[in-house]
Amino acid sequence: MALKAAILGGSGYTGGELLRLLLGHPEVEVTQVTSRNRAGKFVHTVHPNLRKRTQLKFIHPDALQPADVLFVCLPHGAVAPMIDRIRSLAPVIFDLSADFRLRDPAAYERWYGWQHPAPSLLREAVYGLPELHRAEIREANYIACPGCNATAVILGLAPLARAGVLASDLPVFAEAKVGSSGAGGEVGLSSHHPERSGVIRPYKPTGHRHAAEILQELGCADRPIQVALSVTSVEAVRGILATSYAFLSVPLTDRDLWQIYRNMYGNEPFVRIVKEASGLHRYPEPKILAGSNYCDVGWELDLSDPHHPRVVVMSAIDNLMKGAAGQAVQAMNVRFGFPETLGLEFSGLHPL
Repeated sequence: MALKAAILGGSGYTGGELLRLLLGHPEVEVTQVTSRNRAGKFVHTVHPNLRKRTQLKFIHPDALQPADVLFVCLPHGAVAPMIDRIRSLAPVIFDLSADFRLRDPAAYERWYGWQHPAPSLLREAVYGLPELHRAEIREANYIACPGCNATAVILGLAPLARAGVLASDLPVFAEAKVGSSGAGGEVGLSSHHPERSGVIRPYKPTGHRHAAEILQELGCADRPIQVALSVTSVEAVRGILATSYAFLSVPLTDRDLWQIYRNMYGNEPFVRIVKEASGLHRYPEPKILAGSNYCDVGWELDLSDPHHPRVVVMSAIDNLMKGAAGQAVQAMNVRFGFPETLGLEFSGLHPL
């Protein structure tokens, strides 16, 4: 019997992408999609790509009824104050907001500027990155899906962090170039066409909130990590390219790096090592990932300074897929014992 799924907050880009994926998932039936401002309207009036795919209408959030699984696509800060109501609606919840991603309550005061109203749940919630937390996700009832920039940076650097080869006395510098859909669907001056078209605009040179997730997931008590994250808006609609400059604690060869990355990602269904000797697509490129759940990871070793060997890691994702809705569906597949790739087989388009 198919899982009865509901989406709380289905009118944004992430909610629309999630609905698209779940409508094509053979083990899921979407029964409810909410929108406070569009209740009573067909979902395809907001998500036109879903014409003839569903006759669902948005309902008001207050009318939401219990389901087998609930996907929460509300803005950051909106989930935690109503967590008791949310948890009453389904036994298993996938939360795509940031409200339960961090385990330390003090981190919310530092990075988000508010005191967490439900700190006891932070330890119960599992960070929903299957490549790092697959075993925990299988047993979890509250899965906090990662941020898009964090996903790209973490997947690029996790093999180095787990191998213990990152220098602990020098920071990792990460630059994420992000398409416009990462800012959501709210209209504003920054999304106005004359202001957005052709732009390469620093969005958050310092203090980006996703740095907290990177620090949490890559650091450990005996080997803390320093991360300096900058985010830049670019003209693309979808996609993130994260370029991370990491200093190494020991000299490594390219063969060593191949072994490190293959050891972690050799059997991962959605992480691909992209490092070719030549050709146009020898490095990860977000454009060819549009609509897919893949993360492509590559690197270049820099030994020009023998005292400070470093590696430049490049990782690319579709921010609405592996950075949001696709990753949530992947985590759902893990949680309910479905094939991990089910409903996520789309390989992207080329050319696009």
